[in-house]
Amino acid sequence: MTARPRNKTLTVWLAVLGGSMGLHRFYLRGLGDWIGWLHPIAAGLGWWGVERVQELGQDDKLAWVLIPFLGASIATSCLAGIVYALSDRAKWNGWFNPDLDAESVAGGTNWLTMGALVLALLVGTIAFMGSLAFGIQRYFEYQIEEARKISQ
Repeated sequence: MTARPRNKTLTVWLAVLGGSMGLHRFYLRGLGDWIGWLHPIAAGLGWWGVERVQELGQDDKLAWVLIPFLGASIATSCLAGIVYALSDRAKWNGWFNPDLDAESVAGGTNWLTMGALVLALLVGTIAFMGSLAFGIQRYFEYQIEEARKISQ
């Protein structure tokens, strides 16, 4: 029995739209993929941080440690989508469709793949830069508060 061919375009869209839940990993490798399960764990920790900010305010130190996990989960899945979208047909089929011909259609790139690539670049950059800016801002604000305590 041969495995179903893994479609590159579908994988890239899954990485962009459902990557923080690991959907692209589960599509490619099945539910037994332990790395795929790290995505929803990281995303859940990040969402918990967002909830803490909404409940306790921006001074909650645990929240500003947790929120970057969400950004990292989204950014890494978008990065995976970018790598997948930019892989050539033979490489894709070698990775995920080894039973098929190297030039099989499943590894092909089309306009939908490129649309997902553009979205991955946009969403991944926003997630990465947003979480980085949030974490650094909170860190420096904390350092200023601690310096004020020492100086008084």
